[in-house]
Amino acid sequence: MEARAIAKYVRISPLKVNFICAEIRGKQVDEALALLKFTPKRGARELYKVLHSAVANAENNLNLDRADLIVKEAYANDGPTMKRYRPKAKGMAYPILKRSSHIGVVVSEKE
Repeated sequence: MEARAIAKYVRISPLKVNFICAEIRGKQVDEALALLKFTPKRGARELYKVLHSAVANAENNLNLDRADLIVKEAYANDGPTMKRYRPKAKGMAYPILKRSSHIGVVVSEKE
């Protein structure tokens, strides 16, 4: 059995969040939550919320024991990109890409 949670349209670049996702993959959920709580990055705070939600889904909807849960998957996919432009020299326009991401976590029982 596995439970999942997804946060969509989070205004942070997926590259920044994927570094933190790699840290928690395969870890026990309480260990992963503690790691995220003390990681001083903005993406860690968003990932903490999603992981906490996935654990709550597993406990309440699937009646799984929290002690047996591990982080099976953690990912940050591309969301829509807002395109803005800045004036540059000689009348040119310079694009600024404001990226967003869809952050997902899947937790499952240990085998």
